[in-house]
Amino acid sequence: MIALKNFSVAALAFIASMASAQQRMLTVEESIAIGMENSKALHSSLMKSNYSDARASEIAAGFYPSVKFQAGYQKLSDIPLVTIGPVSLPVILNNYTVKASLQQPLFTGWKLQSASDNAEYISNAAHSDYTKDKAELVYSIKSAYWNVYRAKELKRLSDENVNQIGQHLTDIENLFKQGMATTNAVLKVKVQLSNAKLLQSDASNNVAIAIIAFNSTVGIPLNTDIGIASSLTPTTKDFPEVQQLLVKAMTERPDMHSMEWRLRASQAGITAAQGGWLPQVYLSGNYYYSRPNQRIFPAQDQFKDTWDVGVNLQFDIWNNLTTVYQTDQAQSQYEQTKDAYAILKDGVTLEVTQNYLNVKQVKQKIQLAQLGVEQSDENLRVTQETFKAGLTTNSELLDAEVGQLQSKIQLLQALVEYELAQAKLEKSVGVVGEVGSNK
Repeated sequence: MIALKNFSVAALAFIASMASAQQRMLTVEESIAIGMENSKALHSSLMKSNYSDARASEIAAGFYPSVKFQAGYQKLSDIPLVTIGPVSLPVILNNYTVKASLQQPLFTGWKLQSASDNAEYISNAAHSDYTKDKAELVYSIKSAYWNVYRAKELKRLSDENVNQIGQHLTDIENLFKQGMATTNAVLKVKVQLSNAKLLQSDASNNVAIAIIAFNSTVGIPLNTDIGIASSLTPTTKDFPEVQQLLVKAMTERPDMHSMEWRLRASQAGITAAQGGWLPQVYLSGNYYYSRPNQRIFPAQDQFKDTWDVGVNLQFDIWNNLTTVYQTDQAQSQYEQTKDAYAILKDGVTLEVTQNYLNVKQVKQKIQLAQLGVEQSDENLRVTQETFKAGLTTNSELLDAEVGQLQSKIQLLQALVEYELAQAKLEKSVGVVGEVGSNK
């Protein structure tokens, strides 16, 4: 009980802080731009993509020659003079060495090429993941935005309903004073007004909750009061048939691209593992500038330069079946990726089909809800006129008022549902805003 009371106090304080703050009007497009700029998750996804790019560049650098430079100095302990026959060799206690080395891979059993391909494909997959994360964020922002719109519209409708029933109460109380209405009729309207005010209170709370969720999604202070600058109309879109959407999804969805790149990366991994069966050949060269230079005999206490160039071959005769095990690992990873790709394709087919059917269903809801609003408006107008003429009951007027509110709420819900269903279908196809035409 105490926790509930504290929560209520906190909610009221939050609503009060929003009321005192200046309202920030945003369109759905502005909201998306702000959310993408502020999203830590999207930034993290971008950094993963950048990391993959850098990793691919690092591995590709292995194709080019590497050059190393080394320099050193050694002080040797004093030793007796060395004499060979009549020749005395000098004892040089201070040794200076400068060395430059170059190595160029000539053939690595396709290991280097496959590793580079693998890294490049993983990098491409990371780019596709980033695109997918952007699409997910855009949908989340749209959902949060239109939830705020729905909450505010429900609040507006509840305010209109309270005003409408309040006017009804005034009318019925005047009739009661004139002896033309019963006490029970007045009480019925008061009960209806109490219920309307309760809904109004719930609507106010829902607005605050929706705004908090929206602010959290786009990354702005939670107590920011948001004004909705975009609006919804009963305009709908004509979408291609579901088979066309499925074809588009299979070729356009970023997660499909990502999985395709990972499948190719797994294939490159198999080739890299199998490279362990083949020899590796390197071209190498060294340049020495030393004092004394060990290649010159007899040693001289002065700087001399020498060099060498060669071709080195390395081949594993026996490595305890390491290459076999590495190849088996790569093959298993490839099969796992193939299975994941097949599962994803099935999931895409199901998702697009469900979203397509949902859009069609909600589109019909809009048409029926529009008709319901027209009928409820006319019913209320006729009922009000007949009530004033004393030809209908108070209960019938209350029913007409409730009917009008419900029909407007149903239309509002259908409009928001359609906007979200449309956005979800477009996201599932992978081409946002391009798969349908306005109608």
